[in-house]
Amino acid sequence: MPDNFLELDERESAYDTARFAILPIPYDATASFRAGTRDGPRAIISASQHMEVFDDQLGREPRTGGIATLDPLEPDARGPQRMHERIFRAARRVVRDGKFPIGLGGDHSITSGLVRAVKASIKNLCVLQLDAHADLRDSFQGSKYSHASVMRRIHDLGIDAVGVGIRSYSREEHRFIRAAGKRLFSARTCRESSTWIEDVVSALSANVYVTVDIDAFDPAFAPGTGTPEPGGLDWYQVTDLLDAVARARTIVGADVVEVMPLPPSTATEFLAAKVAYRLIGLVCESG
Repeated sequence: MPDNFLELDERESAYDTARFAILPIPYDATASFRAGTRDGPRAIISASQHMEVFDDQLGREPRTGGIATLDPLEPDARGPQRMHERIFRAARRVVRDGKFPIGLGGDHSITSGLVRAVKASIKNLCVLQLDAHADLRDSFQGSKYSHASVMRRIHDLGIDAVGVGIRSYSREEHRFIRAAGKRLFSARTCRESSTWIEDVVSALSANVYVTVDIDAFDPAFAPGTGTPEPGGLDWYQVTDLLDAVARARTIVGADVVEVMPLPPSTATEFLAAKVAYRLIGLVCESG
């Protein structure tokens, strides 16, 4: 059987005709607690091969849009900044080919290269960040390209971002959030506000890149991640938000990151695969 996302045959997975391109990025050199997210892309793809291709909520099989799975991007051992450039170049080719890029991580540091590649072709771009952490440190452990600094690098690109599910950040980040006027919706806000989804959507610009750090979900649903935080989001909160975003804005790229397999459990990688496939389905529905 084909060893790709959803185990698709050549007709549905050929790069030339596919609308979507899965880019596995097995990189976790900036992990600051537990390493292992380098195994995330392989685990997500393996899990996807055991999912139903019919999406019961959407009432369709989004695979018909064509989903190509690229070869894993080899890590650059020279450091996170060099890896950022490698990711940018690989994603830039995908975007120039007219494909919808979906990165599979790997730690969250991979997102800045992906977003930079999308920005080169898409105007009026913003980022929707689903995450437990703000990731707004200027640098962390000596690197400006750390997973803990990824949203700061996106800010430096001149791209607005809206964080959802955020429930952990440093004093430094707290000061920066206030000074820069960052829009963050905590997990508690998502639980207590009746208008949080509408408020998030209204804060987004026309074209949206979605980055899903799996630790945005509560650890009860996604235990396999390097830095789990209690009090997170659930499946319906996340997918209802993504549905609303897809209806009101144009989603132009995405990634799912920070999956760290914890055998024998496969819950986290199945959740990540379902999120990626739901995003594909929502993009297909929106035209």
